Amino acid sequence: MNIPAELRYTREHEWIRVEGDLAYVGITDYAQSELGEIVFLDINTQGETLEQNEVFGSVEAVKTVSDLNMPVAGEVLEVNETINDQPELVNNDPYGAGWMIKIQMKDPAELDTLLDSVAYQEMIG
Repeated sequence: MNIPAELRYTREHEWIRVEGDLAYVGITDYAQSELGEIVFLDINTQGETLEQNEVFGSVEAVKTVSDLNMPVAGEVLEVNETINDQPELVNNDPYGAGWMIKIQMKDPAELDTLLDSVAYQEMIG
């Protein structure tokens, strides 16, 4: 299971990669493997400011639909349009081309409430 050390993680299996005051968000390798083949993403929150843990969209796999939760509060600046046409990128490259949203963080201190790679690995076993 791929769990990059430079990322932070939620207990709901989202990851966040910080680049300055912006951040990219997606789901973890573990989450995509548990969901199975991802067939559709419903993310229509671009331009909205959401609180930590608020739902920013949903991911639909062959057998289930799961909510996507904000790791930290912020404004959704961009949705990765590529995954609309190629949802399999979330399965094949969850930490790269399969990112979901780019956000402007409201309070970077909220990052301290998230799991690091070691704690995430311990959580998923």
